[in-house]
Amino acid sequence: MASSLRDKISEMALQVGFDEFGITNASLDGEVGERLREFVGQGFHGQMTWFADRINQRASPDALWPDCKSVIMLTMNYGPDHDPLPELEEKEHGVISVYARHKDYHDIVKKRLKQFGRWLVEETSCEIKVFVDTAPVAEKPLAAAAGLGWQGKHTNLVSRTHGSWLFLGAIYTTLDLDADQPETDHCGSCQSCLDICPTNAFPSPYQLDARRCISYLTIEHKGLIPREFRKDIGNRIYGCDDCLAVCPWNKFAAAASEIGLIPRDDLTLPLLADLVQLKDTEFRAKFSGSPIKRIKRDNFIRNVLVAIGNSGSSNLVEYVVPLLEDDAAVVRGMAVWALNELAPSRALELQSQYLAKEKEADVIAEWQAL
Repeated sequence: MASSLRDKISEMALQVGFDEFGITNASLDGEVGERLREFVGQGFHGQMTWFADRINQRASPDALWPDCKSVIMLTMNYGPDHDPLPELEEKEHGVISVYARHKDYHDIVKKRLKQFGRWLVEETSCEIKVFVDTAPVAEKPLAAAAGLGWQGKHTNLVSRTHGSWLFLGAIYTTLDLDADQPETDHCGSCQSCLDICPTNAFPSPYQLDARRCISYLTIEHKGLIPREFRKDIGNRIYGCDDCLAVCPWNKFAAAASEIGLIPRDDLTLPLLADLVQLKDTEFRAKFSGSPIKRIKRDNFIRNVLVAIGNSGSSNLVEYVVPLLEDDAAVVRGMAVWALNELAPSRALELQSQYLAKEKEADVIAEWQAL
């Protein structure tokens, strides 16, 4: 690749709002596919069935698009301006993952990718496809192969420049570009990310069992949160940042500068009492343009009820009782658990009344477990 084109790519990447870029070829190391198959084979993907679908295409860009010759990977820093871990002590407030406290990153990154892509096509007459978590694309292995960082023991990308707070975008192109050298692993003997995980979601370094991950449980999991994880979830109501926040490489990270990634005030430690009262129309209005909207009202209230059950605040009982009659079984079931955590005598008092008219097996089991 002519150095002038690479210089132009670098300049344009920064101009449209990315922090770094790297290039890799369209044939990923076969080890990526092996790791994906092992992940699925052990059931670590849980209900995320898309991991089991199209593994070959996820494992290598040229399997998804045979005309692809190179992949341009781009990063956008979304680092917080403070350590989010102390927020876990604010028991009457909900903690939302840093990446979801602002506009939906899919929209922000996709817009920038399209800007960059239009320029690249005009400059070179190539063909492209752009991706942001929207297709079977192995973004983290591709970013590592492109020299943008390495997959840490928590399986997320870590950059020596920007730490762990990174959004990734991929541009598949028919251009045959010179590839960058992969970054080497700099985790060393550190295992802070493994040690801090509340639910022991890492069977071993560099391996994640998503079924135990709080991000998976609060976002991807459908139905009641398994009983064994409820206490460990604490006041996390959407996602979890523990393994990212504790990474020592974040000492090099800066706060996000992209205006669309500035956190909304109402999504930073919102009161659980306010959130748990949201009806569907209110939920959709509040989270319009937010990634939180995708889990829908019922699962969100389910998460809030877990946090309420862990709050130790008897003041929240009055908000839980009405939800014993909610239309959604997942809300009713979690309300039973939350009520029993905060006011067990009240739960026993209401047990026969609600158990007699309950028809959902999961909710019946919650009442019977009192």
